[in-house]
Amino acid sequence: MSIPADPAPALDIILPCLDEAAALPWVLSRLPAGARAIVADNGSTDGSDHVAREWGAMVIHVAQRGFGAACDAGLHAAESDLVAILDADASLDPGDLPPLVGLVASGLADLVLGRRRPTVRSAWPIHARVGNAVLAWELRRRTGYPLYDLGPMRVARRVDLLALPVTDRRFGYPLETVVHAAEAGWRVTEVPVPYYPRTGRSKVTGTVRGTARAVRDMRRVLAA
Repeated sequence: MSIPADPAPALDIILPCLDEAAALPWVLSRLPAGARAIVADNGSTDGSDHVAREWGAMVIHVAQRGFGAACDAGLHAAESDLVAILDADASLDPGDLPPLVGLVASGLADLVLGRRRPTVRSAWPIHARVGNAVLAWELRRRTGYPLYDLGPMRVARRVDLLALPVTDRRFGYPLETVVHAAEAGWRVTEVPVPYYPRTGRSKVTGTVRGTARAVRDMRRVLAA
């Protein structure tokens, strides 16, 4: 008698991770029912991988550095029909995913982004807001989508995401995904989600240098 394989989870949540050991317990305690966390560890040295396993997450090690590299590796490791991507720094709550998932699961949208609503001013520094606003304006002009945020929370079907010819492996990955989604005729929308002060040191939006690097990567995608 053969033993049936474990069924795929209802939702795989991909968490790109670089030194987020302090944030992971809260994030992994907030998973929606039926969801599995895939922590795409991008070279952490603080034991993030051990913490993630202790909290029941699947851990994959991604040698190539970059946000896009971690997202892509997590996407290839996923097995569920629906997948979500969000930061592992506790700035976003996995418990807020169900409304986004519902739009894709019901066939009302192909890609849903979480539009960040800061819970406190310090959660989203002014330099990061300005950079995001400029890029979102350029994306609206390019695609026609009424999008006002390029935030890191998003939901789509796994096979559809894998079919997009996304090549950026750095911070241009989120924007390039939307650009190719537009070329493929996807229905793309956004849903407001709370945005909290992150746990630990920020690598991107919390620093002017990090924000400038992300904007540079995304503008390179638009230029291409």
